[in-house]
Amino acid sequence: MRVIRTLDLRGSTPDYRTVVPRAPMDVEHAVERVRPICDAVAERGADAIAELSARFDGCVPASLRVPAEAIAAAEQALTPELRAALTESIRRRRAVAEVEARAESLRTEPAPGAVVESLAVPVDRVGLYVPGGLAPLASSVLMNVIPAQVAGVPSIAVASPPQAEFDALPHPTILAVCALLGVTEVYAVGGAQAIAMFAHGVPDLCAPVDMVTGPGNIYVVAAKRLLRGKVGIDSEAGPTEIAILADGSADPRFVAADLISQAEHDPMAGAVLVTDSLSLAESVRAELEPQVAATRHADRIRTALAGAQSAIVLVDDLDQGLDVVNAYAAEHLEIHTRDARAVAARVRNAGAVFVGPWSPVSLGDYSAGSTHVLPTAGCACHSSGLNVNSFLKHVHVIDYSRDALLAVATTVETFAEAENLPAHGAAVTVRRSAAHVVSANAGISNPSSEIPASAGMTGAPVGITRAEGAGR
Repeated sequence: MRVIRTLDLRGSTPDYRTVVPRAPMDVEHAVERVRPICDAVAERGADAIAELSARFDGCVPASLRVPAEAIAAAEQALTPELRAALTESIRRRRAVAEVEARAESLRTEPAPGAVVESLAVPVDRVGLYVPGGLAPLASSVLMNVIPAQVAGVPSIAVASPPQAEFDALPHPTILAVCALLGVTEVYAVGGAQAIAMFAHGVPDLCAPVDMVTGPGNIYVVAAKRLLRGKVGIDSEAGPTEIAILADGSADPRFVAADLISQAEHDPMAGAVLVTDSLSLAESVRAELEPQVAATRHADRIRTALAGAQSAIVLVDDLDQGLDVVNAYAAEHLEIHTRDARAVAARVRNAGAVFVGPWSPVSLGDYSAGSTHVLPTAGCACHSSGLNVNSFLKHVHVIDYSRDALLAVATTVETFAEAENLPAHGAAVTVRRSAAHVVSANAGISNPSSEIPASAGMTGAPVGITRAEGAGR
């Protein structure tokens, strides 16, 4: 059986968005599968969640909310080596997040007395989902929790599937990371039912949230799509994917290992090498089989590499290669070329870019300090990875003085008339008239005397007929 197929684009310029391989993902079909699940949680709450846990997870926790002592025990059970690894990864992610949060509220004054501020306000409550299927993604706890904490979110809850082998609690490493981060509200609830619990809330168990974030399988994604609007979501994450842009200078051992590292996630994971070097392509292919054979999850990896979503893509040169990877807009993009930093600077579309041979995706998955919750399925052309700003609402505060409003009054009135919304203009006109009366009664000149009441209009002010205006 072939390890990975080859797609030869040399001498052609097709629509790269359609020819470069990607895993199929029919979210809309899955929405109809999860609709009754979400409806059941909304209608019957904890009873429905327990039934769904028995059906999908094969176990029902004694308490859907994880007891505090279980979270503390998981932290105490950490080996010194794992504790040190988790602590360092947390430190680095927090350091990057704190830089992201340095952008203070912005204040502008487009005219004298006309002030507009942009305030960054955290959402009130978030529900963070952490998968626990093929791999217990404890790293996703810190990737979701830390930017929410740094953003100032006051209420944070985590949900992860119950595991039969751990007394129907989430994986102990997931609980331990929650403990290290000070998260005490944790639920042993997985799948679409967890998203529904967060969105609708469950009386006496879980208050509804304003936003749900975190990766998951297609049913988690479908539930997020179904409930979007009732709650905010970060993205609809699909199967993980890696693209590597490489030339003849790349080390085939590194390239093969990095393709394998992401294929390990899921049989549907995408692994794509884009190269202008036929010799590198052949060397990588030769490296794949022995490296795959040496891994713990060889069958899963072989399925992903041999799938339609993975390929070695041959291109004429790096310019074409850049066109391909920009069209593909990979979740993770590695650059293994000469002068990799300069090549990386030409990338427009990627969830995260890993520059040179010493920056593998695995580093970003755990300890680089960057986020690993990234847009998939080509969404990196319009979306960003999860970060501090994901948990912030930007609110404009408008504070104009009387004179500042009068100075722009005709602009508003004229614009309102053009949109056939005269009452909009009248809301300004009434203030202009009031300002004139106040000024006249005070025995001072009209501060807007240089702005005639009918400036920019024909006849009377917007929203007032000529007869009505004549008596003023």
